[in-house]
Amino acid sequence: MNYLAHIYLSGDDTKVMLGNFMADSIKGKDFLKYEEGIQRGILLHREIDTFTDAHPLVMQSKKRFHPILHHYSGVAVDVLYDHVLAKNWSEYHEQQLDKYVNDVYQTLTEHKEFLTKNVQNFLPIMIEYNWLVNYKDVDGIDQILKQMNRRIKHRVDLSAAVSVMREHQSKFDQEFKLFFEDMRHHIKKYRLKNNF
Repeated sequence: MNYLAHIYLSGDDTKVMLGNFMADSIKGKDFLKYEEGIQRGILLHREIDTFTDAHPLVMQSKKRFHPILHHYSGVAVDVLYDHVLAKNWSEYHEQQLDKYVNDVYQTLTEHKEFLTKNVQNFLPIMIEYNWLVNYKDVDGIDQILKQMNRRIKHRVDLSAAVSVMREHQSKFDQEFKLFFEDMRHHIKKYRLKNNF
């Protein structure tokens, strides 16, 4: 799951969203340095990642990318699943994607002092290239993957995943929809258990 799905699964709580959004840059117990709402968001992000990584449908999706991306197959699936979410947004949220994303960008910008430095650094790039809306088009995915290539230390062409996405689009769509129903149900139970 990539940025759009993580933000969506944060619900309406700003602090939870901030924590969820920047969680990849918070290691180990460093989350304890933050206030409670942000801690919840970081832990929610970790729960989403754990559930995603163990799900058989996600593993099935990853297998299609493995011959060309190997270790980075999961990155391709994360972006691909945000693509499927974005293009089917109206099935999951009543607000139009453009409006929802603009609100998210505004919230992240207004609260950027809570974000880690590296997240503060890439946030303007995300906004400038409108990643969260551009997820809905395959050409937008291609551009996003090329931009992500610049942040990866090892030499790999993430944009090579686009041809696999196009070839197996209907299978990926079906896998995502089934997986995301499981995810939404799981996160609903997780939030109830953790009282937020």
